[in-house]
Amino acid sequence: MSRTKLFLGAIIMVLLLFVLTASSFKPEHSKAIISDPNPVKTLAEKREIKLYSIRQKALNEALIGYFDKAIRSGDIVGAGVSIVSGDSVILSDGYGKRSFNGKDNVDGETLFRLGSISKGFTGVLAANLESEGKLHLDDKVADYLPNFHFGDKLNTQKIEVAHLLSHTTGTPYHSYTDLVEAGLDISSISEKFNKVNPISTPGTQYSYQNAMFSVSQEVMLKATGKNIQTLLNDKFFEPLGMSSVSMDHKTLINTKNIALPHIKRGNRWRTVLPRDNYYNAIAAGGINANSMDMAKWMRFLLGHNPEVMSKDAMAQVFKPFIELKGHSKYYQKWPGHVKSSYGFGWRIHTMKENDTAMEETIWHHGGSVNNYRNEIALFPDSDLGICVLINGPSKLIKTVIPDLRAIIKSIYEQEIAIATSM
Repeated sequence: MSRTKLFLGAIIMVLLLFVLTASSFKPEHSKAIISDPNPVKTLAEKREIKLYSIRQKALNEALIGYFDKAIRSGDIVGAGVSIVSGDSVILSDGYGKRSFNGKDNVDGETLFRLGSISKGFTGVLAANLESEGKLHLDDKVADYLPNFHFGDKLNTQKIEVAHLLSHTTGTPYHSYTDLVEAGLDISSISEKFNKVNPISTPGTQYSYQNAMFSVSQEVMLKATGKNIQTLLNDKFFEPLGMSSVSMDHKTLINTKNIALPHIKRGNRWRTVLPRDNYYNAIAAGGINANSMDMAKWMRFLLGHNPEVMSKDAMAQVFKPFIELKGHSKYYQKWPGHVKSSYGFGWRIHTMKENDTAMEETIWHHGGSVNNYRNEIALFPDSDLGICVLINGPSKLIKTVIPDLRAIIKSIYEQEIAIATSM
């Protein structure tokens, strides 16, 4: 019996030693196998990083060449440029100089005046307030502003917030823009339209405005108890981290990194100081920003910050409200242009590259104030945004959007061979 127990004990000891030995055994290179369980995926990631780097370098070189040519030809002094693709800012930089006679270069943080690009902010703000139930775009302006009169009583009662934001109130072209530039407050200007005769029924004819468009900021003030500066800051600029944005002249001129405006006399540029006009009309043209913050704004407009505002709430801003007839405007001469309309603070273009291509939509606006000239365009079908800010009048502005779009296409839509031995 004792001999059997000893035999069984010996067997158990042998088994125990085997288990301990096996558990401590580590095959050669086992660490490499564990840390790299999917070498194919890792290679794909490396290829993607390499591809991004190649394209980024190509884009930088192409834009340096493009804007250097414009600077050498005397067409521009400086430009701030931002490009977003999807959720990524692929470029936010500057070209040329802040001042013709200065040494400082434009960069992504250089401040510009936006001019009428400000209208796009106002349209989105109105849609945001509607999504919150603070106002409705079909609300009557006179319900908020009892002293507002335009035409007879029947005509006045037909004018909606939507008509202010789409330039379709029936007001003659640029009515009272002179009063805006003279610095009168919009509340006072809004009460002077009783002296103007309508040229059409509200909602039926496009006629570009600054004063009448800016009446929208008075409506928003009545609807919320907050001025447009506070509303834009609280709803967009702070949540999106747009820290450079300002809406007054004092902040602009006290900013060190500013692109000064220019005028041209013959073939010579002359630097001038920023004026203080249009800060009474924030809604139409009173916002200042740099390229970095315009990139954040475009990324938001493309729907990548739903926590700030959903794409559904924003969608009506970019729906055609009134057709823009004719073919004489610079954007109507862009390659592939089919038609244009105006939404709320935005032009909406339909483009078609050729007969077999699918139609493409562009949300676009230009801006011109105090010798700053700017363009912004978003391509929602491609999830792409382009913004160009220029500190002087320039013929380049008429083609810069299709020019940059073509450069981006040539770089990001072509096949690039990458060595498989990476």
